[in-house]
Amino acid sequence: MGVSTSGPEKGISVVAVDFPPVNALPVQGWYDLADAVRAAGRDREIRCVVLTAVGRGFNAGVDIKELQRDPGHEALIGANRGCQEAFAAVYECEVPVVAAVQGHCLGGGIGLVGNADVIVASDDATFGLPELDRGALGAATHLARLVPQHLMRALYYTSRTVTAAELHAHGSVWKVVPRARLDAAALELAREIARKDGHLVRLAKAAINGIDPVDVRRSYRFEQGFTFEAALSGTADRVRDTFGSQGKDRQGKDSPGKDRQGRDSQGKDRQGRDSQGKEETSG
Repeated sequence: MGVSTSGPEKGISVVAVDFPPVNALPVQGWYDLADAVRAAGRDREIRCVVLTAVGRGFNAGVDIKELQRDPGHEALIGANRGCQEAFAAVYECEVPVVAAVQGHCLGGGIGLVGNADVIVASDDATFGLPELDRGALGAATHLARLVPQHLMRALYYTSRTVTAAELHAHGSVWKVVPRARLDAAALELAREIARKDGHLVRLAKAAINGIDPVDVRRSYRFEQGFTFEAALSGTADRVRDTFGSQGKDRQGKDSPGKDRQGRDSQGKDRQGRDSQGKEETSG
């Protein structure tokens, strides 16, 4: 469990995240991820980094239970700073970062993939910001890099998700593949990038970041100010206290969120029917 780094091929570094059951990262996990990505980018032998995850989904954001256990605001401050560092590490990595996304990609996961250079996703991947349902704000900066402005706002206000296929249609996902093919597809792209001249690839990354119209670090930091305001006003705690009852499925597992049709990640709509209109039955 934690963050690990491997080198499957020359010129490629794979940074993998593993925080079961849903890859909701504790404070230290965000810092560990930032350190691993930055270290990989500093290695002059590396020309591409693949960011991936183990388990059910790519990322479920911040570990809310860690925040709930803290009677003060230290965990919240740590989570915000940790997220800021992890997102920045992906964006500022000296070489291109390919995000390989499966299952749910929520909250902080959007911050990571929104700052990645390229996204490869499995056909079961869903993306969204359930922040308003969890007493938080943030990462609209990064969601705006994935979808058009008005869709970003609708997704943000409703906490709904979009599929990998929808993001592919918007041009923000490079390729959608069956889940069993995800790692191979990400490595295939990383291999193509890694064949380029290492010095030139690093110059290209710096040049592309330099012409970016949005300062993502400053923009996200601005958003975080409203997260702190929600916390200090008590609004965050009031909303977060309902998360345990509203954010669990019938087996007690964390529910990754709803898609644009109001279905959860298992395909259930708000009336408890599956996507074919059949009623959900209990044991």
